[in-house]
Amino acid sequence: MRVVLTRPAHEAHRWREALTARGFQVQLLPLIAIEPLPTSPQIDAARQALARCGAAMFVSANAVQHFLGAEVRWPATTRAWATGAGTASALQAAGVPVDLIDRPAADAHQFDSETLWVQVAGQVGPGSRVLIVRGAGADGQPGGRDWLARRLSDEGAIVEIVAAYRRVLPSWTDHERAVAQGAAHDGSVWVFSSSEAIGNLRALLPSTSWASARAVATHERIAQAAREAGFGVVSPSRPTEDAVAAVLESFR
Repeated sequence: MRVVLTRPAHEAHRWREALTARGFQVQLLPLIAIEPLPTSPQIDAARQALARCGAAMFVSANAVQHFLGAEVRWPATTRAWATGAGTASALQAAGVPVDLIDRPAADAHQFDSETLWVQVAGQVGPGSRVLIVRGAGADGQPGGRDWLARRLSDEGAIVEIVAAYRRVLPSWTDHERAVAQGAAHDGSVWVFSSSEAIGNLRALLPSTSWASARAVATHERIAQAAREAGFGVVSPSRPTEDAVAAVLESFR
């Protein structure tokens, strides 16, 4: 059985190795391309203000890698929040001490802002300063869900949001486009970790029917986006390699 991984290219290789080791044929078809944003006064100011923040939340490993560099020394009084293991690992690799990193429990049902909030709510009060580092859309403006920002504001926190990279529609080759069209009806199983990726797929292949296609989605919101795109079979999964592999096994 062929599995189509849609994560950005540099993120997908670890997943490909894990699923290949379990006997799956893996095809990489990235549906989001990651581009750095040019250094800006806003990014520079956010880096310099880290020591004045009680916490900085990173939405992804990309946010860590594009915001923290060799010139950024992590302040000893600032917590680092991550929604999942990949982001937490990127923070450690960037030099953030592990005892300053907060993330959902390893056995959490989901790795998202709501689950993270359970871990960090006690750190927040009126006047707390929290920086949220995320990606931008093609227009360069910060994008993504704002649930955590609203929740923080409700608690009286001062929230700043900065974009450290940009997510854009990938440029597919003719071969990749043909593979994707074939995977709409040849029994392949698509793995989605982003609703934006599904939107990009619809933009890249606007006339393709997905009624015969199958998908695994790593969050219920993503699963709903796949259903709305017309995928005939959609199975939600926890966002871990083992959990996704277990769901894929059910398709064999």
